Amino acid sequence: MRRNSILLPFPTYRHLRSSLHDKVWDANLFGKSGFMWVQIMHKTSGGRRPKKKVYHRVHELDKVMDLQKKPSVILKLKSIIQSQKNQSLLLRDLEKEVGFIQKWNFIAVIEKYPSIFHVSGGHKTPPAVMLNRKAEKVAAEEAAANELMEPILVKNLRKLLMLSVDCRLPLETIDFIQPELGLPSDFKKSLLPKFPEFFCVKDVHGRSHLELGNWDSSLAITAREERWLHERILNTSGHSKRPRISKDGNFPGPFAFHLKFPVGFRPNMSYLQELEKWQKMEFPSPYLNAKRFEVSDPKARKRVVAVLHELLSLTMEKRLTSAQLDAFHSELRLPARLLLCLIKHHGIFYITNKGARSTVFLKEAYDGSRLVDKCPLLMFRDKFVALTGRRDIEPSSHAI
Repeated sequence: MRRNSILLPFPTYRHLRSSLHDKVWDANLFGKSGFMWVQIMHKTSGGRRPKKKVYHRVHELDKVMDLQKKPSVILKLKSIIQSQKNQSLLLRDLEKEVGFIQKWNFIAVIEKYPSIFHVSGGHKTPPAVMLNRKAEKVAAEEAAANELMEPILVKNLRKLLMLSVDCRLPLETIDFIQPELGLPSDFKKSLLPKFPEFFCVKDVHGRSHLELGNWDSSLAITAREERWLHERILNTSGHSKRPRISKDGNFPGPFAFHLKFPVGFRPNMSYLQELEKWQKMEFPSPYLNAKRFEVSDPKARKRVVAVLHELLSLTMEKRLTSAQLDAFHSELRLPARLLLCLIKHHGIFYITNKGARSTVFLKEAYDGSRLVDKCPLLMFRDKFVALTGRRDIEPSSHAI
């Protein structure tokens, strides 16, 4: 037996602990670069020294996590203010809403952005924060964005249930990724009762589950397949050429994935040849029941990649934390070594340790640090945050 080492961003392994069946080095071995070594056991006939494999950073996607910090505070404060009866929040009550430590971040945002927030009150009247007139006008557009989001949310929630083994998911799992799906916080009351033909809540072994009302074959088409069909139409020409694997690993076929390798990664010819075989290999649809397939089958393993791809595609920003992905282990029959699966397919997924938790990105959804396609709710949020005068907010290519 020999061991290969893979260099990973810290603290990825903490949130995918159930997927690490291999020995992981202790936290005190981390260097300043923020990488860690994961040792993987492999069979070998010789005693050669294993090569070191580096997990390359994608700085543009790391930057996404940094860019979202202040907007998230601004949008949360907006929501808190709008939830108040008189549309204003006493500053002394801010700590009750966000906690003592976070309170100072919110106060800093209030002071920095008078273009959005207005503080009233004085000597005898306790100071309160509210949205200024311009911000109120933009905030009023959120209702229209939410209206446009409803059919998108219903469709994506149905597809999510169709991905699961028994076409149902624990409500607590859906709650866990509710913000990432774009669902309203009260979706159980405001959304689900509107569509009894699509959703029903059932008790399964003492836990509340959301179950699919009826199967719709027209929804059992993945985002990957839709992209391939779209590109096929655009690339239609009078004569056909034999598809060839390119140096970036992309292959124009019905079972191929779009790859975006990091700048520092240089695949050799043997790697590209193996990749071409993998790209051409047929595999079952993610919407077929996972119980039908053997885990050891290469086609089933490729199907797992498609399941992860589709799950991330159903989120608004095409990303989930590693803990959120881990929550779908049993319902989507994800591999025990999920982390290693994500690492192996680093042309499709990217794991960043920026932020409070490690996050998994769908790489094809981003052009640098910019999300290519944005839903109406994200477009509204960008418009509201743009009141700060930020120049790093770029419009998407087109709305979903």
